[in-house]
Amino acid sequence: MPTDPQRPTPIPVIIDCDTGIDDALALLLAVRHPRLDLRAVTCVAGNTDVDGVVRNTLTVLEQAGAPGIPVARGAERPLIEAVRTARHVHGHDGMGDLGLPAPARTPVDTDAVSLLRREILASPRPVTLIPTAPATNIALLLRTHPEVTRNIERIVFMGGAVATGNATPVAEFNVWHDPEAAAILLTAGVPITMYGLDVFERVVVPGADVRRLRASTDPGTRLAGALLTHRGPATDEADPGGGLGDAGAVCAVIDPAGLTTHRLPVEVVLSPGPARGQTLVDRRARPGESELHGDAREQPLVDVALEVDVERYVALYLDAVEGI
Repeated sequence: MPTDPQRPTPIPVIIDCDTGIDDALALLLAVRHPRLDLRAVTCVAGNTDVDGVVRNTLTVLEQAGAPGIPVARGAERPLIEAVRTARHVHGHDGMGDLGLPAPARTPVDTDAVSLLRREILASPRPVTLIPTAPATNIALLLRTHPEVTRNIERIVFMGGAVATGNATPVAEFNVWHDPEAAAILLTAGVPITMYGLDVFERVVVPGADVRRLRASTDPGTRLAGALLTHRGPATDEADPGGGLGDAGAVCAVIDPAGLTTHRLPVEVVLSPGPARGQTLVDRRARPGESELHGDAREQPLVDVALEVDVERYVALYLDAVEGI
């Protein structure tokens, strides 16, 4: 079939997730947006245990009517820490306890790191990685198969915070869950965008739109509405809207102009104590006394998202999941 010169070639992407509620919203968008070619999904422990993540991921892809996208089971715990789930946010099953049917699909017979390597190196165009979870799988990939970076266009990860955390006063959950893995991700040697809590918490779908999604006859669209109705990461009990959460990172791949980013040095605090897992973003205009006196550390430059066009990303999401 000849290609349409008016239609851009889809961006090859791989999502690494810990499917909870907002990872599910991200998967629905990635499956349904014509600008993306979702080549694989890899699963890691985070919002719930890794077997629950695999089950949830397969269920979402099934509900969305996605083609046979390979899904692989990954790390069942962080590199160093124990597993610390977020069931108080995402429900016992990680999907808001919505009572979704068990999937008929099954994961591929290979591990997440092997699938990541295979799909990245096999892609005719460089791949964009979208980690919406603790970075354990990505860290294992980069340390085991560093050659993959030659075919990675960019990593757009949901994680970190410039200002306020959610797992601790300064640390965001994904980075806090596996700080060492996040530190490895930041030094991958490829362009990186940090879609952190500073923008993550702002993109909220209004209540009227959520109700319309819930009333849809399409299973995938209806699932998006049900997930948005659940207590989302950007809303409270009194707010009838629903936060897009991780799906905003997918929006940022589709439409990067909706984000305002600054290229800034970022490092992860790895020491024990209340700051562990903080993404320390250096917004100073010039080096300070610490650096002048020889206290230099590895601080990779990252495109840090500081502002987001909320209406633009909400419209992008709704248009895709409703098939408009």
